[in-house]
Amino acid sequence: MSKDVLMRDLNPQQREAIVCTEGPLLILAGAGSGKTKVIAHKFSYLVKAKRLSPDSIFTVTFTNKASDEMKERIYSLLEKDINTSWIGTFHSQCNRILRREIKIPGYNNNFSIYDEGDQYSLVRHILKEFKIHEALYKGVATRISSLKSSLTGPEEFLSSGDGFGFDEKLAKVYVRYQDELKRSNALDFDDLIMLTVKLFEKNPRILEKYQNMFSYILVDDFQDTNYVQYCFLKLLTSAHKRICVIGDDDQSIYRFKGANVNNILSFENDFPGAKLMELEQNYRSTQSILTVSGAVISQNSERKHKKLWTDKGWGEKVYCCWFHTYEEEAKYIAKIIKELYLKGRYDYKDFAIFYRINLQSRALEDALREEGLPYRVLGNVSFYQSKEIKDVVAYLRLSLNHGDNVSLRRIINCPPRGISAATLSRIEHEAKKRSISLFDTIKATLRSDSFSSTVKDRLTEFVKLIEDFSATKYRSAAEMLKGVFEKSGYSETQDKERARNVEELISSAEGKEIKDFLDRVSLFTSMDEITGGDYISLMTLHSAKGLEFPVVFITGLEEGVLPYYKALEGKDEIAEERRLFYVGMTRAKDVLWLTGASKRRLYTKLQDQEPSRFLRDIPRNCCQWIENITDYQKIKPAPVKRKVEPKRPFALYTSGCRVKHPIWGIGVVHDCFGDGDDQKVTVNFPSIGLKRLAVKFANLEKM
Repeated sequence: MSKDVLMRDLNPQQREAIVCTEGPLLILAGAGSGKTKVIAHKFSYLVKAKRLSPDSIFTVTFTNKASDEMKERIYSLLEKDINTSWIGTFHSQCNRILRREIKIPGYNNNFSIYDEGDQYSLVRHILKEFKIHEALYKGVATRISSLKSSLTGPEEFLSSGDGFGFDEKLAKVYVRYQDELKRSNALDFDDLIMLTVKLFEKNPRILEKYQNMFSYILVDDFQDTNYVQYCFLKLLTSAHKRICVIGDDDQSIYRFKGANVNNILSFENDFPGAKLMELEQNYRSTQSILTVSGAVISQNSERKHKKLWTDKGWGEKVYCCWFHTYEEEAKYIAKIIKELYLKGRYDYKDFAIFYRINLQSRALEDALREEGLPYRVLGNVSFYQSKEIKDVVAYLRLSLNHGDNVSLRRIINCPPRGISAATLSRIEHEAKKRSISLFDTIKATLRSDSFSSTVKDRLTEFVKLIEDFSATKYRSAAEMLKGVFEKSGYSETQDKERARNVEELISSAEGKEIKDFLDRVSLFTSMDEITGGDYISLMTLHSAKGLEFPVVFITGLEEGVLPYYKALEGKDEIAEERRLFYVGMTRAKDVLWLTGASKRRLYTKLQDQEPSRFLRDIPRNCCQWIENITDYQKIKPAPVKRKVEPKRPFALYTSGCRVKHPIWGIGVVHDCFGDGDDQKVTVNFPSIGLKRLAVKFANLEKM
């Protein structure tokens, strides 16, 4: 693809951002302004026009889903193999570096990667060992993650005294946690980046090697970087300063994960001579949505000013609705979705409902079920976090890394082998005394008289099973997964649904190398969930980032919900809640609904609610305001203009009646909507399933 063709479908600001390749560059990309497109085209421009090797362009995204999309776009532009290119998340990129270099910090390169669930499991085990209340495990894990994100290892934390919020019990757990990780030859997510930074800082030759390897650095969603990620980027670019970061300070919403919006606000100071460019043309939303969302976010004082515009036109006004109760809010939303769907205006996949906290989803789910509408809650237990998937993956991890204690604890009795908790406790005690892994401890105890012959037989069988998996030369991850599923006895203990999930995992692993597959699974997060299928999407506002839908409902616009009550005391926290609301609004392409209620059940208590302060920022002339709704028929979305057809005689139908179609045969009316000439029906035909039909055009015959 020539340079001219590469630039053909870009606007002037996008072209300017792409051809600027000397020195540091900050691109402020407003919501829906085509930042992914700019990165993909800039990568391709560097290869085509600047003659850089694809392998010399270090490209960082924040989700695996985003990196996959990036690779697809770049491949379509370059039409050449980019499988060895450095395109991925911070975690996957650092994992790739550590697989090559980790022997220097004293690990083996077949280390396991512990995800959040594994981290929780290990922290709970340590809290139990120290006789500290186990229910604290999430808070402790979060605190450890925060320390690592600030480059504070156990030694630095211990020597800090009262610094870093020092706590003696936390320090004790942190030291034990990191010691257990090293003994297990395992890293958690935060280690991947922290150890890479420390590797670079302590080994100038290693750092120089990677500085020379990469001619250019591209960073997506720069506003979401935390301290350790920013340090990593500054180290990597300290020699040549050829870095382009793209992001939007108005969409920085992961402060609770350590993201620091000041990284994007201070980039020009940290990189002297940096150029600043802005992308303000929005390709996603209508002007009504942009005006309303812009009015809200403009109330944040610490931000880089930008004004988004679109050539899509004004579209429908934003709907603002206030209800008596949260149940009325949910039922109304469900009825509006059903109405729009039956009108043929949208498919179910075109609708999304956002909320601030997960407990809001229950009433929404009840209302959608009552209307018979299909939905999916994103951000709950993902496919890779389901028990059966974690179990079979743990077999693979332990087979490749016998030091992986978390995986061993998970599967030693899965399926049941009659190895009691008391037996495992004795093994744990011996492992701690010898300072070796649980697997090696089991092998050592088999040579002694520590256990009865029955227990020894059970442990011997388990050890042999794992060692057989380790010794077998599998051609692919799929082949190994299939072997594990069948030979471990796990397949015999699972119901059909769980077995199908494992079969799906096996299918997804076809042709993949085992270590690469395990890395991919371990680095998967809830933000990488696949969206697809014809269902309504329900999710928290934090999960909505990076997505878009024709119709969006943002619920619970009340003080204490959005903004969340924990954020009401601090200016920075309120600013982030405002950004979170802004992100939700700018996911909408055509229609945006903002709703709240006077009464909401929060944490088992029905509370009186006041409208969110953010609603005061919205210009009333851009919205259709409705209060105290009790009947959803009081407001209907703007109708879609359709071609007028001549009237035909027709019969009225009711749910449950049988009808005959000239092509599809006999079916049963599933649902009806409208009256007279406008009646629509959904009919279940045994041969093809559900069909939506306008009665006056369908030539149905009542049976």
